[in-house]
Amino acid sequence: VQLQASGGGLVQAGGSLKLSCAASGRTFSRYTMAWFRQAPGKEREFVAAIRWSGGFTAYYTDSVKGRFTVTRDNAKNTVYLQMNSLKPEDTAVYYCAATSLSLIVGVIRSPGRYDYWGQGTQVTVSS
Repeated sequence: VQLQASGGGLVQAGGSLKLSCAASGRTFSRYTMAWFRQAPGKEREFVAAIRWSGGFTAYYTDSVKGRFTVTRDNAKNTVYLQMNSLKPEDTAVYYCAATSLSLIVGVIRSPGRYDYWGQGTQVTVSS
């Protein structure tokens, strides 16, 4: 599976961006897909994920709840991250990740559980 992230850029605080992550190489309809981010000098942190468990369920880190929305279009093998009301602290390189496993809630936030990673896309939010 190859992942290609896009959609990053420079935006003012309060603005919006939509990231895309296109998957190729395999059908990923039941994969757990996630977004992580890494700011300079900080560890990579979980942002959002969407997993299959009889239907698709989304999970978010607390700091983005109500502002970010993760969705997927299996027909296009693409997962999206709609980011609204952006804040300067959202500035980071954003990575998409995937695993064929339907991760349980307890580990869905762990980067080590994901087998495939995109190259990252820079998001910069100015104050």
